[in-house]
Amino acid sequence: MAHEPEYIDLSGRVYALSGLDKEEHEVLSRLRSLAAKNPPWHEYHNYWMPEVARLYEPRGFTRRQVIEKPLYRVAQDMGSRLGIAQGIMRQSDYRDELEHLILTRFKTRREFCEATGLSEDMLSHVLARRKHLAIDTLNSALEKVGYTVHITPLAK
Repeated sequence: MAHEPEYIDLSGRVYALSGLDKEEHEVLSRLRSLAAKNPPWHEYHNYWMPEVARLYEPRGFTRRQVIEKPLYRVAQDMGSRLGIAQGIMRQSDYRDELEHLILTRFKTRREFCEATGLSEDMLSHVLARRKHLAIDTLNSALEKVGYTVHITPLAK
């Protein structure tokens, strides 16, 4: 049976599947079959995590090592796709990444705004999903703090 050489997740990250061993491919096949049946999100979620754990725990991998495995990331992404399709979660966008940047690199939103030149009012509207930033404005602000906007491939 031929295997797809890669998987592109919802964030545009590419995972090489050619390096998966036979057992990993078998688990992935079972997960794809289940996801294709469109079960309730929680049923898929309650199935995939133990399934992946049963594969890797006997091999001596730590939990931290398991979550870095392509199989884990792909299984998690397939669950996210189900949740989005079923309307119980939404796909993330640049505002989620912007908020993560603020939370992890700055003490406050005000500090971020002072560093980037964005107004606190505008940032509040953007993060609340009431407004968008123009791409040149966003890119200029991000460059001031050592970041940039980038384009990623759409997930299939």
